[in-house]
Amino acid sequence: MCSCGCNTTKAAEQLHMTQPAVSLAISELENYYGVRLFDRISRRLYLSEAGRRFREYSRSISLAFDDMEKTVREWEKNGVIRVGASISIGSMLLPEYAAQFRVTHPDTTVRVKVDRSDRLEQATLQNELDFALMEGIVHDENLVSEDFMEDSLAVIASSERFENGTVIAPEEFLRMDFLLREHGSGTREVFDSTLAALEYPLPEPVWESLSTAALMNAACAGLGVAIIPKRMAYEKIAGGHVAQLFVDGIEFRRKYKIVYHKNKHLTAAALDFLDLCRTLGGRNNDLT
Repeated sequence: MCSCGCNTTKAAEQLHMTQPAVSLAISELENYYGVRLFDRISRRLYLSEAGRRFREYSRSISLAFDDMEKTVREWEKNGVIRVGASISIGSMLLPEYAAQFRVTHPDTTVRVKVDRSDRLEQATLQNELDFALMEGIVHDENLVSEDFMEDSLAVIASSERFENGTVIAPEEFLRMDFLLREHGSGTREVFDSTLAALEYPLPEPVWESLSTAALMNAACAGLGVAIIPKRMAYEKIAGGHVAQLFVDGIEFRRKYKIVYHKNKHLTAAALDFLDLCRTLGGRNNDLT
C-alpha cells in the first residue's frame, strides 16, 4: 500500500491479480472492520489514517509469517525432544547417548525424565514423553515396542560368604534373603516373570528399594542376595567386592526397549536420537 496515490489497476498488476479482485478485497476489508482504508480522489487511492495503521499491522503480520515459514521447517530438525528412561538405563546409558547426540544436534534440547517403567508407560500414553527407553514388559496395545539392546541381571552376594562364580541349586537360591527393586520397576518385573514362567514361588524380599546402589551395598554387607543389572555391578564384581552367583537352570535376561505411542509423530531429531540408541545399543550389548 502506498500513501502517495495509486490506482487499483497498477496494484493488481503488482499482485498478479485482476483489478476487480483487488477492488473487492479492499471493499471486503473496509466493510469487515467498519473503517475506510483509502481516500478515493480523482480515480486514485490514498491511504487514510486508518489505512496507514492497518499497513503497519499488515507488515508486522507479514514479517511474523515469513519468520514462521523459515523456523517451522526447522522444528523437525531442532526444537525439543522429551525422553523417558528407566532408572537402569537413565543411570548407565542415557548420559552417553545424550552427550553424543548433543555433538551432532547442538540446537536440539533433550529433556529427560528418569522413572520406573510403569510410570514411563503412562507418561508416553499421555503424550508427556515423545518416547521412552525402558526394560520389562509393555502392557498397553497403543504403545509400539522395539528391542534395541540385550541385558542381563546378576545375582550378587557378599564375597566374604561366596566365591565368585559359585553355582547354586534353585532350592537353595529360593531360601535366600532377597534384596530387590520395587514393584513397577523393569528389573523387578523380569525377576518375577522369570520365576513365574518356571513355576517357582515368588519370594518376599527382606529389602525393597528404588536404589540399585542401596541393594548392591546391602549385598556387600552380607544382608542377602541382590538381583541387579550386571552392568551396574560389573566393576564391583571385577574388583572382588561382591561375588556373582549362578543359579542352575535360571537366567535373568531382558531386552532394553524403545517405546512410543503408535500415533505419535516423531520429529527428524527424535528419529535421529533413536537411530543413535540403536547404533550404540548394538555396540554395547550384554557384558559377558
